[in-house]
Amino acid sequence: MSREQRVRVDAMLRRPPPGGPQSVEAFRERFKSTMAQMIVPGGIRTTQTMLGDRPALHVAPETYPRPGTILYLHGGGWVAGSPQTSLSMTGHLVARTGFTSYSLDYRLAPEHPFPAAIDDALRAYRALLDSGQDPSAIAFAGDSAGGALTVTTCLAARDAGLPLPAAIVAFSPSLDATGSGESMDTKAGIDPIFTREYLEETIAPLYLAGQDPRQAMVSPALSADPASFPPMLLQAGTNEVLLDDSTRMAARARAAGVSVILDITADVPHVFQSFAGVLDEADEALERAALFLTQHVRSTERPEQAPMAQ
Repeated sequence: MSREQRVRVDAMLRRPPPGGPQSVEAFRERFKSTMAQMIVPGGIRTTQTMLGDRPALHVAPETYPRPGTILYLHGGGWVAGSPQTSLSMTGHLVARTGFTSYSLDYRLAPEHPFPAAIDDALRAYRALLDSGQDPSAIAFAGDSAGGALTVTTCLAARDAGLPLPAAIVAFSPSLDATGSGESMDTKAGIDPIFTREYLEETIAPLYLAGQDPRQAMVSPALSADPASFPPMLLQAGTNEVLLDDSTRMAARARAAGVSVILDITADVPHVFQSFAGVLDEADEALERAALFLTQHVRSTERPEQAPMAQ
């Protein structure tokens, strides 16, 4: 069934948007509508809360949570998305690990361009630490733009002198705003979602607002120093133009002495994990991500903390 599943997913993603240029609001609505089709697992409960000075969605197992927290950062090209659009991802991670998650509603471009999202994520991490949580019990996870934020927020935390989290999990992260990866060309037409032109002419300008795309906080696969980073898991599919963002980040991390797993799945698109329950490869990849998290997140047993409000 897997090949048939992949064909159906590819066809769904290739459906063209309505004719003519899309406004930011139209793009956000289309993204929201697409993500609403993803399967959210049972056995979880959600609570609206605040983390730092931003809204967040607390996602927890219905029964017997394990000590450990995932700070989740949603995808959407820094322009769209919310904790609700990523609930399939956070829900499946929570259901598989038994950990709780805070999914952050960080500010979006173009109203709030770079580095607003990084600033919000860093404040959210500070809030977790200030609440008494041990960094060894916290992991960063995210997809696409949120996958990039797992890396850049870790850079920002290290630069601020904060203790780093126990692990990073990045699903199809966007880690090179210059578009210099070979996969930008070799996967052209194979990727059912993105083209070089769309990323370079639409998404990047909205997020960067004229700032240098080569800097480490924008293109960590090119220029970041990940020394002292926690163990990393980078997952991507061979059918995405952003594939080399992950391969080059993994090589950079290994060269800096970081423990990193580069997990590439054949014939699947960008953030294929969101198709859990529909695509076998998605469920298998999330199982591997959950195993990685449970292997690296450490904490002494304690009662579950109530969702924080600040």
